[in-house]
Amino acid sequence: MIVAPAAPEHREGWRALRAALWGKEAGDPADLPESDGNFVALEDGRVIGFAEAAVRHDYVNGCDTSPVLFLEGLFVDPDHRRQGVAGALVAAVADWGRARGYTEFASDAEIDNVDSYAMHRALGFAETERVVYFRREL
Repeated sequence: MIVAPAAPEHREGWRALRAALWGKEAGDPADLPESDGNFVALEDGRVIGFAEAAVRHDYVNGCDTSPVLFLEGLFVDPDHRRQGVAGALVAAVADWGRARGYTEFASDAEIDNVDSYAMHRALGFAETERVVYFRREL
């Protein structure tokens, strides 16, 4: 397995895994983020995982600095889980952020996604707070 920056040749594999994580509306193949901070895990040339990161300049819950490197999405094909793929992807994002001078790396998870909590802890993230957001129409 190798981890590489996301590139046009990874578009279809990236799209399939992204749809598995967020649903079919998650993005057209033309939407592949080719910016720094976005990585794919490859096995025999096939995309088996992805990590999408962003630099957030707004307040990030639990962080003390700004801007903050933020893990927007992480997904590994179920057949390749528990083999270090997520760890390798997160390490690539962390290295990318560290090289650019960021000192905090944040992420979030759905409130009921206990598997994500466990994965985050295993990858060195510490829970900082829990928040429930509300909205109303005007």
